[in-house]
Amino acid sequence: MKKNALLLFVALIVVSTFSCNKPEVKKEIGLQLYSLRDDIGKDVPGIIKKVGEMGYTFVETAGYGDGKIYGMDPAEFAKLCNENGLKVLSAHTGQSLPDSTNWESVMAWWDVCIDAHVAAGVKYIVQPWMDQYGYGSLSDLKKYCDYFNAVGEKCAAKGIKFGYHNHDKEFAEVEGMVRYDYMLQNTNPTNVFFQLDLYWIMKGGKSAVDYFNKYPGRFLLWHVKDETELGTSGLMDFKTIFENRKVSGNEYIIVEVEQYNFTPLESVKKSYDFLKAAEFVK
Repeated sequence: MKKNALLLFVALIVVSTFSCNKPEVKKEIGLQLYSLRDDIGKDVPGIIKKVGEMGYTFVETAGYGDGKIYGMDPAEFAKLCNENGLKVLSAHTGQSLPDSTNWESVMAWWDVCIDAHVAAGVKYIVQPWMDQYGYGSLSDLKKYCDYFNAVGEKCAAKGIKFGYHNHDKEFAEVEGMVRYDYMLQNTNPTNVFFQLDLYWIMKGGKSAVDYFNKYPGRFLLWHVKDETELGTSGLMDFKTIFENRKVSGNEYIIVEVEQYNFTPLESVKKSYDFLKAAEFVK
């Protein structure tokens, strides 16, 4: 009996030690740096360091211009992020709808833009807006779809996926058709994905889950957003949305905070902590 008790005691110690030493598996949660738009402009290295310390695993940028990201050489910006435990996974940038007079110059702009993001290791480029033509007639919206198809083809040639990020106006009807449905139906799934903003689709009066089921596999990225910090408004049913994550085609989730009850840094930390603690986020 004493021998068996001793063996059991030793086994418990071994199991306990293994459990204590087992490394924590971090959830893949990204941050759209637009959430810190006022802060990052003042101190890029300092803000990137703080984002890494919060626990985020990657960032989505919103500061591209003239071949640089937040005023830095793309490879140097990526190095800064990597040193702070962050990947540069995605980027928000874009150009308005070109016409026959400036098509070539806009496409040349995209060539430089794509190469810069390749240098930073970016895997996704997302255009987060349209000008007034995107919210006009269906014929104008079709021009935007054709434009996005062309940009998506350019991105694909360099190993980057191209997508579009919605706001709420995409869920209004024009000529008897919901704009967002028209865009989904008139863009090439091979070259154009959709980054669904979970808050803006709710504000637009539509269901994210309905769109997942209607257009499975099209929503590779999500913006996980609430009215302010995540989980505070009571308006968002994140649990049900995340239960349908697989059918949506989602690959990564990205926090964005646009309105704050605290400082921006506190708000994005609280939003990260909400997702980290949520059992529905795997």
